[in-house]
Amino acid sequence: MTQHFLPIGPNGEPQIEVHLRRSKRARRISLRVSRLDGRVSLTLPQRVPEKEGLAFVAQKADWVRSQLSDLPGEILVDLGASIPFQGELLDIALGSAKTVSIESDMLLVPSGRKAVGRQVEAFLKLQARERLVAASDRYAQALGRPYSKFTLRDTRSRWGSCTSAGGLMYSWRLIMAPEEVLNYVAAHEVAHLDQMNHSPKFWALVERLYGPFQAERRWLKQHGEKLHRYRFA
Repeated sequence: MTQHFLPIGPNGEPQIEVHLRRSKRARRISLRVSRLDGRVSLTLPQRVPEKEGLAFVAQKADWVRSQLSDLPGEILVDLGASIPFQGELLDIALGSAKTVSIESDMLLVPSGRKAVGRQVEAFLKLQARERLVAASDRYAQALGRPYSKFTLRDTRSRWGSCTSAGGLMYSWRLIMAPEEVLNYVAAHEVAHLDQMNHSPKFWALVERLYGPFQAERRWLKQHGEKLHRYRFA
């Protein structure tokens, strides 16, 4: 992977970092702007000269800048901000308890402790672990296949994964999505314990474990990127 930069735009827009990679499978030049983190990726077939690829990017500079300008802005998690929890927006405020808690439509954070954002992040991770473990256990029992390992990460390219050794991994940001979406992702990954593919047989298994899932899958495609807007530093 090599890095290049689009030049400063005609109206003073800053340079844009472009990540270039080559692919044996690629049949044509492709340019992608990630909706999750704004990463600009240029993929070239093996025999296409780098110069040709960079010329293609230069031709698409206006499109790239347009895509970047449409990305949702970041939200710093702090007092007075709002954050989704299982699909419901909660206002962050100070509370009198010694731990983070939910009261009505408020997420209450103790005062005099570490930074608000870090407290909220720790609370969300704990809640995500509890709910995702429970969902994974439930679907694994229904499938009749145990998983070997459970991991939470802050992944940007996928909401979950299942290894060939039976290890399940999830993005803890799923706790911000509606409960049904979190459960669908758990059923999806548990189904991979039996079917390590996305064949019709796999999707039939997901539906057997979870039920109709099209609405939840659609929600992730339409709204999932927004869950990465929140910064906890």
